[in-house]
Amino acid sequence: MSNSSSITQFLLLPFADTRELQLLHFGLFLGIYLAALLGNGLIITTIACDQHLHTPMYFFLLNLSLLDLGSISTTLPKSMANSLWSTKAISFLGCAAQVFVFLFFISAEYYLLTIMSYDRYVAICKPLHYRTLLGSRACVHMAAAAWATGFLYALLHTANTFSLPLCKGNAVDQFFCEIPQILKISCSNSYLTEIRLLVVSACLGFMCFVFIVVSYVQIFRAVLRIPSEQGRHKAFATCLPHLAVVSLFISTAMFTYLKPPSISSSSLDLVVCVLYSVVPPAVNPLIYSMRNQELKGALWKLIS
Repeated sequence: MSNSSSITQFLLLPFADTRELQLLHFGLFLGIYLAALLGNGLIITTIACDQHLHTPMYFFLLNLSLLDLGSISTTLPKSMANSLWSTKAISFLGCAAQVFVFLFFISAEYYLLTIMSYDRYVAICKPLHYRTLLGSRACVHMAAAAWATGFLYALLHTANTFSLPLCKGNAVDQFFCEIPQILKISCSNSYLTEIRLLVVSACLGFMCFVFIVVSYVQIFRAVLRIPSEQGRHKAFATCLPHLAVVSLFISTAMFTYLKPPSISSSSLDLVVCVLYSVVPPAVNPLIYSMRNQELKGALWKLIS
């Protein structure tokens, strides 16, 4: 038995024990990471360079790509290095930094996705007021609020989690440092404060979720009233990618942080964690570019 004052490093969960499977994991994660870097990098460059894309929707999409790059760069490089060098260790400060930075990016991304649903609501349900409600200053303020809220959220949870005494060893049952796994090795009667914080966070997250659902109910009602089929198709083309990203992100993240311990297992936790921390940053550029003709045209123009 040990406590947090004597722990200098944590042991992360390896994906495999044999050298061949470790190298396979390294190659797989390297491919996903490079795809995420390329896709998000192209979106950021295209939006920044094309004047026609300097609109609120693409401004928020640029911020989303930045957050995706940050979140996937927090987890995958360390996991790939551990597989390549056949090690499991991460320092205590490195683990705390990983928890803080990852929480910062994914919480800011969730708030940004909520703002993006408001952007789509105003664009489709109140098009005449779009420039008034979503001017450049308002967009900057909303994006800054998402980043700042994510920072405060991450700071609060990280400080509280790593102030808990750890009495059950230093093995983190995940491929990166994650709060639910660190709570498992804390003293049985000392993690209630963090549980309360997680409940409060879940309530705030649920309010954002309700806001997104209500926004899309109004959006779909407005879209179905559009008389022309081309108009409906264009409206759906701008909304469905955002809805797909939100659905994947929220469902997997909520399952990770709110599932009861009775259905927890190492393999299930690992799969769900990959789904909410690795898959969205890699597939978001593909989702947003598949149905967006304007973005595809600007990207092709930039490449050619």
